[in-house]
Amino acid sequence: MVQTLRYQFFYRRRLPHWQPPGATFFITFRLHGSLPRHVLEQLLEERDSVERRLRQLQDPTLRAVETYREERRFFGKWDVALHTASEGPHWLENPHIASIVDESLRYRDGKVYDLLAFCIMPNHVHLVCTPLERTTGEYFPLSAILHSLKGYTARRANQALSRAGPFWQPESYDHVVRDERELVRIVRYVQNNPVAAGLVQDWQEWPWTYVKEEFGELPP
Repeated sequence: MVQTLRYQFFYRRRLPHWQPPGATFFITFRLHGSLPRHVLEQLLEERDSVERRLRQLQDPTLRAVETYREERRFFGKWDVALHTASEGPHWLENPHIASIVDESLRYRDGKVYDLLAFCIMPNHVHLVCTPLERTTGEYFPLSAILHSLKGYTARRANQALSRAGPFWQPESYDHVVRDERELVRIVRYVQNNPVAAGLVQDWQEWPWTYVKEEFGELPP
């Protein structure tokens, strides 16, 4: 059962900026240099402008509603920019590199998180997961999970590509899933991301998508 949670604005350089105990997260991380500098600067300038405007709203209920609406709109623009980026690396198009990431995402299932869904796109990854509780009563930190996942896959991928240097971009998108209804919407979004990007006609044709069985076959 997903907790009903308040929302906080989402784009930060270091994950997580907010981790309530037992929370489920929607995370997107991308390849280093996958967005041209001018596109990135434009997106971040727009984000900063939106945050300034939202801080001026005095009504907390209105601010929460507007913040959530702006987050969805901004993330949509961010994801479209990644889908349409002709510049920058697309190393995840390589089946061997994608399989390294796929294996690593699945390996951590049941160890540090409950894996609900993921999709490996040519230059970014969508992940939905719930960090697990330790025997101490604390939860595995999302920052540590992502650090381990990205560090291991970067090393393996760089070896396979015979290259050196950054593989993943340091900053990521993270969003705390607010309730069950939103969780279903997000899983459906992840499931159909390759279709939305024009890569396949049906999500089942994409080899790098995973959805936990409990969700069944969600409608498009």
